[in-house]
Amino acid sequence: SAAQQMGIGTTSTAKAGFMTALYVVLVPVTSIFFGSRPGVKLWGCVVVSVVGLYLLCLAGRDTLSLTGGEWQLLLCAALFTLQIMLVNHFSPQLDGIQLSFMQFLVVAVLSTVFMFAFETPTVEQFRGAAVSIAYCGIMSSGVAYTLQIVGQKELDPTIASLAMCLESVFSALAGWLILGETLSATELCGCVLMFGAIVASQLPEKKRG
Repeated sequence: SAAQQMGIGTTSTAKAGFMTALYVVLVPVTSIFFGSRPGVKLWGCVVVSVVGLYLLCLAGRDTLSLTGGEWQLLLCAALFTLQIMLVNHFSPQLDGIQLSFMQFLVVAVLSTVFMFAFETPTVEQFRGAAVSIAYCGIMSSGVAYTLQIVGQKELDPTIASLAMCLESVFSALAGWLILGETLSATELCGCVLMFGAIVASQLPEKKRG
């Protein structure tokens, strides 16, 4: 999350959304080294979702040239991949709420140490960002990651990564419905492709006679 926030400040929102969600590709590749081999259908869903993600975030807006901020976002995607794989490994063995609590305790301690080591925050800054900090800490981090841990107990990590990359779709639709932002035909096609890939990944495969 820290790598993502630092990277977002140096590049476009569209590129940040695309590069952060590249864990949808990295997870099935990484899972091979953990003894899991995604089937042809799941690989197809991954490809379709990446195409949809590109149409939603980047098509006609930006290039894929990499600067310092983009490398931070690639690091973010790699770290998200590791987090998804570790949750997939440990969540069936542990209580989901306890695992989530320990995860956030470690993050809170490390983040506080690095905050004072590299920055000089003031009380006024905390006050000005209080609502954003509260939402990020409670909802998009605390609640969301806890639900991820509980939900991943009996879920293939590739399917989990596909579902999680829908954040790009929901953010675009929320901007459209709540903020009055417009979605082009290309962006709508990207949303449809990503949503279709998620649905297809959940459909049971036909058993061979």
